[in-house]
Amino acid sequence: MKKTTDSKKFEIQKMASEFRFDYGKAKPNRFASRMKDAPLVAVIDPDVAKVFTTAEQVNKALRALISAMPKTGDVQT
Repeated sequence: MKKTTDSKKFEIQKMASEFRFDYGKAKPNRFASRMKDAPLVAVIDPDVAKVFTTAEQVNKALRALISAMPKTGDVQT
């Protein structure tokens, strides 16, 4: 590991004071409750996107697949 020079240490200390965060003044995220039931976003491949052009089509196909799957304790529906 390289040792930093005294001038670099001084620059780091000087800059760090600007970016210190006082967690004692932090407040809860007031928008967190809005995200509770927000939709989950998944990225699909372009070839799949050509077949399923809307979110409704994707959800319908996935629900059909889920209903065709054997019931196990691992799958939550």
